[in-house]
Amino acid sequence: MAAPMELSCWGGGWGLPSVHPESLIVMAYARFSGAPLRVSAVDHSWSAPQGDVPVLIVEDAVIAQPAKILNYLRKQKYNADYELSAKQGADTLAYIALLEEKLLPAILHTFWVEAENYWSVTKPWYASRIPFPLRLYLPGKMSRKALNRILLMRGEPPLYRLNDVEAQIYRDAKECLNLLSNRLGTSQFFFGNAPTTLDAFVFGFLAPLYKVHFPKVQLQEHLKQLHNLCRFCDDILSGYFRLSVTGFSPAGQDTVDANLQKLTQLVNKESNLIEKMDDNLRKSPQHPPRKLTTLKLSAAGEESSSSTRLSP
Repeated sequence: MAAPMELSCWGGGWGLPSVHPESLIVMAYARFSGAPLRVSAVDHSWSAPQGDVPVLIVEDAVIAQPAKILNYLRKQKYNADYELSAKQGADTLAYIALLEEKLLPAILHTFWVEAENYWSVTKPWYASRIPFPLRLYLPGKMSRKALNRILLMRGEPPLYRLNDVEAQIYRDAKECLNLLSNRLGTSQFFFGNAPTTLDAFVFGFLAPLYKVHFPKVQLQEHLKQLHNLCRFCDDILSGYFRLSVTGFSPAGQDTVDANLQKLTQLVNKESNLIEKMDDNLRKSPQHPPRKLTTLKLSAAGEESSSSTRLSP
């Protein structure tokens, strides 16, 4: 009997099983290959350090990073690529590299760096699933990590300024989306009638961008003009995750927006409270430690005290 496999990942919203691209990649591949994963979404009992999600837990082994998790599943005979030719396998690696180089920086920027999106959508959503007090600083840490990753990937000469980097990454992302749309064409999946690793990666990157409701939608608007890529995401959601492809109804979306607004207010109040407590502690007078008074006993007192302690 095969050992049970548990996937720890970020949960879902907006009609998605997960809003986290890397978590969604692993979940999609597991559905495509038939791997029996038990999904455990991050909640208020979570204590793992940031950077360990998604992780696959098998007995005493913990496997992190989507590529390593997918390799493990293949070794366990859950292979979505077994019908691919050598050329198709090489194309898969090339397109995944393209996604990570051209599309991922813009997705990170949309979720974690674009201020309006971060404060009104990303931070409240993640903070609502992270236990206190981690929710007060962990979203900010994740945002800084995303920005550093963008600058590391694309902040090369002559793109020294952040505005120049932003303009370039969105141009590259739109070009990448156009290439993916042309490659997919009218096909259901990228290599015929069955989904593979490439489909899992494309779905993982595109679905959150397609479904999450952002106030700033520069890249999202471009994606929604590429109807075959939107249909690709909808088909996987309806065929493999049994979720409504229409997302939320207008009334349901109003409820989501209201909840996000409440969460934003709550997180901001908690942050302000912590700051005030820190200010009060810094401003409070510091008193030197009190010294204990040493009592000296007379000889008679010492004798009396000793006899008292030794008496039965």
